[in-house]
Amino acid sequence: MKSLDKAPGSEIDGESNNQEQENQSEASHNKSPLLSDPWKPYQRPRAIVKEWLLRLRCCLGAVCGIEWYGYAALGILMAFLSFFMDLSVTKLLTAHRWLYMKLEGNSLLQFFCWTLYPSCLCAVASSFSHNVCPFSTGSGIPEVRTMLTGIEMPHYLSLTNMFTKFLGLICTLAAGSTVFLGKVGPFVHLSIMVGAYLSNLCTLIRANKKDKAAGEMLVVAAAVGVASCFGAPISGVLFSVEVMSSHFALRHYLPCFFSAACGALTFRLFSVWSGDGETLQVLFKTNFPTSVPFYPLEILLFSLLGLLCGAVSCCYLFCHRWILQFTKTNPVCIKMLTTEKGLYSGMVVFLLASVTYPHCAGQYMASKYTMRQLLSSLLDSRQWSSPSHNASVQLGPELLLEWTSSGTPVYLSLAFFLLMKMWMLVLACTLPVPAGYVMPVLIYGAALGRLLGEGVADVISTGETSGQQWASINPGGYALAGAAALSGAVTHTLSPALLVIELTGQFSHAVPVLLATILANALARSGHRPSFYDALSISKRLPHLPSLKKACPRLPSTPVGQVLGAKPVHLQKAAGPAEVQRAVNTSTETRVPVVDSHESQILLGFVLRSELLMFLRHSKTETLEKHLDEVCCIHPTSVLLSPHSTVQEALGALVLAGAQTLFVTERGRLVGLITWPEMKKILEDLAKEI
Repeated sequence: MKSLDKAPGSEIDGESNNQEQENQSEASHNKSPLLSDPWKPYQRPRAIVKEWLLRLRCCLGAVCGIEWYGYAALGILMAFLSFFMDLSVTKLLTAHRWLYMKLEGNSLLQFFCWTLYPSCLCAVASSFSHNVCPFSTGSGIPEVRTMLTGIEMPHYLSLTNMFTKFLGLICTLAAGSTVFLGKVGPFVHLSIMVGAYLSNLCTLIRANKKDKAAGEMLVVAAAVGVASCFGAPISGVLFSVEVMSSHFALRHYLPCFFSAACGALTFRLFSVWSGDGETLQVLFKTNFPTSVPFYPLEILLFSLLGLLCGAVSCCYLFCHRWILQFTKTNPVCIKMLTTEKGLYSGMVVFLLASVTYPHCAGQYMASKYTMRQLLSSLLDSRQWSSPSHNASVQLGPELLLEWTSSGTPVYLSLAFFLLMKMWMLVLACTLPVPAGYVMPVLIYGAALGRLLGEGVADVISTGETSGQQWASINPGGYALAGAAALSGAVTHTLSPALLVIELTGQFSHAVPVLLATILANALARSGHRPSFYDALSISKRLPHLPSLKKACPRLPSTPVGQVLGAKPVHLQKAAGPAEVQRAVNTSTETRVPVVDSHESQILLGFVLRSELLMFLRHSKTETLEKHLDEVCCIHPTSVLLSPHSTVQEALGALVLAGAQTLFVTERGRLVGLITWPEMKKILEDLAKEI
């Protein structure tokens, strides 16, 4: 109820007081968030703490930018997570092996122990991921590649996704070589999530909020993910360049190498502190001969191995695309992968574990080895098929006994391993669990190279013309080249060539490894075949243009004019407050285009939304009505698109120019505009045509 005792000027005083309160609230809103709020308790201690935080920020900023501390923290934190994950997986695998050995003598109980342990782990990982965060399944790299092009996918960077993916990945890796899956892809995704939150933290701490782009930390995090998995910083950066980023800026190189080096160094230091080694060393030790690592004529054999790996990769990628299509069209698979993911994972893993049971077919494929033991044994430099080596194996470590434990020749064991692991790996790729696919392909390629190396060594050692020129052939070198060639062909990259060299320290085989990888890539890329990650992006219909280009080469050349939406809200330079108010109410864009007049539609530039709001506030206080061009600054546009420009050119302009809005004009007339949400919608519509 209004009071009737007010003075005539009380309303004016009330309005002035309200305006002063608004000004005070705006001023307090513009103050630094580190300043104390008067209503909060413990004002004096809070003020002291915040003052010291401000001083600390000034001291840190004086040495280097705040973001560099974020890069170092990212590498150290991801190395700790990688070491903790490896330690947890090792404990779970040891417990499984201990239980299996304790049941020795009872084949039935050993069978159930061998099969139910990984089945339950994968079922738990699948059910946990499905109920808590469905976005946590799979590799995560296709989604990360899409985000790094500039398209926002916030669900894939949430804390819930990070927690779910981390625990689910531990359960998947604890299933061992039975499931035959790795951790590289999901760990890169985890690194991207941590990098996103560190980027937000650095933005809050940094004085100038516009120093760095928001996506730079994500590009750095992609390199740190690989470096923290293997302790390989250089190949981690190359992996980020080749796989993750369609446009990699030169300014990203130094932060990537710095953060990857911090992650790799910390990861290896944790290994030393845990007692795994006495000093910093490579992840997989090898003892290749240094005097004559390979003979000149072996270059032809390494070339043949590269072509063989390229052919095998084409077969594997074809089977992978077929199984993805089958699971999306078969009614039974659709129902189980929609509502019964835990049951599906348990059934598939039980089948895989039954095949790898050591007292059955598993004795011919070294099923008792872990993923790391498999790769270490395949990289052994000694010839397994020679009589002298067989004699030494009986006295040697247990690591080399598993391949010949069944009494069959090593050729049959390797051939059976390659034959069975092909369809088993393809089937394991359908599991709805967090899993990586780089390590299995590395092992498969190493087994393929090992088979060729053992065959060549056996032929040379038994040949009459060998003499002293071919005194010793190193089968481990062929395994090294095969691992790099097959993984590079599957992912359509060259970084695995450097990765295997960093993992083993064998720089003497750099030339044959690189040659085999290049030839395998050339064969795998022929015919515009999509890579492994491209196939996943196409299957999920992600708005990732490089992947869509592999599926349908004509999509990137689609003219922008064919896919533009409705004409955007625009203003003429002589617009008044009423027209500006309508534009503000109907448009949510931060940049509103300004034309000469509604009749000519000649684009003059754009005006910021904040300036339009300021214009409306001034128009309410002033009696004389002014036009838009008299109050607001019309900013010129640096990049313009034509309706005949292609979608690929538009996406490249958005990425390279770092723009949020691009205007499309024809002969100077405004036709439309393209923003990141609009580009995402365009790519999603194009993906529906595949």
